[in-house]
Amino acid sequence: MKIQLLFFASLRETLGGPRTLELPAGATVAQVRALLAAEGEATAAALAPARPVRAAVNQVLASGEAVLADGDELAFFPPVTGG
Repeated sequence: MKIQLLFFASLRETLGGPRTLELPAGATVAQVRALLAAEGEATAAALAPARPVRAAVNQVLASGEAVLADGDELAFFPPVTGG
């Protein structure tokens, strides 16, 4: 399945702009976060488990256990964003 990834605020500076990610069926938000964190040191620091990072699936706040579906939009952002 394919999902669209978005990053906001300081995460966008580290992780870049939108991108598409291919995942196995049944993947969760937490699994995506771990997969992204494995991409490198800067990404691992930005998405470390101890860092307060929120997630939204299709513009609705979601927990790490949320299961993703084909075509979903997954956004990661710090708990407070300006703008």
